[in-house]
Amino acid sequence: MDHFEELQALRRELEQANYEYYVQDAPTMSDYDYDHKLRRLEELEGEHPELITPDSPTQRVGGKALESFQQVVHQVPLESLQDVFDYDELRQFDQRVRAAVPGAEYDVEPKVDGLSVALEYENGLFVRGATRGDGQVGEDVTENLRTVRSIPLRIPDAPARLIVRGEVYMPKKVFHALNEERERRGEALFANPRNAAAGSLRQLDPRVAASRRLDIAVFNVQWAEGETFRTHVETLEYLKQKGFKVIPHYSCRGVEDAIGQVAAIGEGREDFPFDIDGAVIKVNDLAQRELLGSTAKFPRWAAAYKYPPEVKSSRVLDIVIQVGRTGVLTPRAVLEPVRLAGTTVTSATLHNQDFIAEKDVRIGDTVLVRKAGEIIPEVLSVELEKRPEGAEPYRFPQTCPVCGAPVERDEDGAHIRCTGAECPAQLLRNLAHFASRDAMDIDGLGIAVVENLVNAGLVKTPGDLYFLDAGKVAELDRMGKRSAQKLLEAIERSKTRDLSRLLFAFGIRQVGQKAGKVLAARFRTLDALQSATLEELTGVDDIGAITAQSLLDWFASPQSQHLIGRLREAGVNMEAEEQGSDQRFAGMTFVLTGSLERFTRDEASKMIEDRGGKASSSVSKKTSYVVAGAAAGSKLRKAQDLGVPVLTEEEFLALMD
Repeated sequence: MDHFEELQALRRELEQANYEYYVQDAPTMSDYDYDHKLRRLEELEGEHPELITPDSPTQRVGGKALESFQQVVHQVPLESLQDVFDYDELRQFDQRVRAAVPGAEYDVEPKVDGLSVALEYENGLFVRGATRGDGQVGEDVTENLRTVRSIPLRIPDAPARLIVRGEVYMPKKVFHALNEERERRGEALFANPRNAAAGSLRQLDPRVAASRRLDIAVFNVQWAEGETFRTHVETLEYLKQKGFKVIPHYSCRGVEDAIGQVAAIGEGREDFPFDIDGAVIKVNDLAQRELLGSTAKFPRWAAAYKYPPEVKSSRVLDIVIQVGRTGVLTPRAVLEPVRLAGTTVTSATLHNQDFIAEKDVRIGDTVLVRKAGEIIPEVLSVELEKRPEGAEPYRFPQTCPVCGAPVERDEDGAHIRCTGAECPAQLLRNLAHFASRDAMDIDGLGIAVVENLVNAGLVKTPGDLYFLDAGKVAELDRMGKRSAQKLLEAIERSKTRDLSRLLFAFGIRQVGQKAGKVLAARFRTLDALQSATLEELTGVDDIGAITAQSLLDWFASPQSQHLIGRLREAGVNMEAEEQGSDQRFAGMTFVLTGSLERFTRDEASKMIEDRGGKASSSVSKKTSYVVAGAAAGSKLRKAQDLGVPVLTEEEFLALMD
């Protein structure tokens, strides 16, 4: 078999495996075999780039980041549906339909709560995908849609032109896993799967979209050149045969049958892999649809039933505090079990101290509960007339219930956090941050390995990393002697990192990379920084009163002192690097803006700092230079208004010589 034949065979095998895994949910190829074949295909395409095609499985991983999304005018408008909110309104819809087409039958589908898109194919090849937008004009998100593995990049026996409509969504299990990962990293959580899907599909970098593992449910043929269909159900069968992942659907003879199906979908909503916010009722016969037509806003042949948020009463048995991986204390109401939106609910979030105070929730209260966005149970209100005698207002704890460290309120007042440097509840997040690239840069210590170490009881604080036993690490799942040795070597190398990295690795509130560098440059040693007074700290450029107090509080904590002692015992460096002899930019401030091509912003910032200068994010009269790349915006305009010198990348590099 020559390379071309092997390449073609690999593509067929991988696309079939994708179809079985992502569309049929019945994989026959192991992950190991899939990864091995994909790597071989990448090798062949690397050797023969002229053979790479847009429908190759290798093109699903996400390519170069875009600068913006182009507008797309939809050949067939992507109409919205008229909402109905009770069964009587559905019956009225049916009466209007039957007045025009007496023999109408319906197809009922769950209404996926995602982002509507149109997929365009020419001669079987996926050529463009666009968001719904206003129904007439959307945005071209083709590169991001290529990363959705349930979307076929090529379809068999296709018409010259085919346009289909579907709903892109983030599967519920992916959403929860993504939020857990974001919580570990201290990033803002997505509110719900719809927001997460919409944000992912509109990422300018397709690699980010690829990492979000989006899915799609296709529900309509918009245009199929040369094809004729009699019913909507026929079009769905056609799409299924072409390899699309089609929306679940149910044929109904009349409106009462359709209402029964709407109710069944509502009861079984938890069983769908996607969030739903209703059910769609469509006339099945396509000729009847033509007769019914559309109003200026909606088709007359379809309606969207919106499920009302189910609200029930329950009694608060207790209020407990959970400490998240970012240290936030979240109160939770323990409830008498109540059936809500298809599941039994035994607890509900109380969000934060202010929420409890505003609602005046007390242990023993009877409260109204609903599922917010059909996902998270929340308390709506207290039924005060049912409050038991002697119920006391709830008082938030002053210390962390997990580690006993003091708690403090965020500057914006939204959250109360544990201040413990070694709090077990925050261990995963703290370890991942400590080992991250901009902190101690421990290669190979990703979140999966961190979880392995913690679950095995080998690490209870970042300081324990430097006392790991190679033999015990080698026994961990997916490690082995070689991987364990490489990890320990990376940990050993991290001992020599600069003080600025160590300060950032500590995860002290308000002390990011920039503050770490400023503090390391000013105090030179960790001992000197620990001994600094509030006045000395606030006397440092860019260190305000809040950051200074955060430093003092952190160093005063017994947990912090234990961590420092453990690191000192391991021989971790606690001094700043000696300043280079080249201080040509001493006292100068640079601002980087636009898309840089010759180097990344991190690389440019390091070049500036290595020569004694400072990289800033905002332009002011004190700015020495602005380095402007392509598509520079408001910062460039402000520099020009203030008369700040502007450098091209080439001019900036000339200053380095």
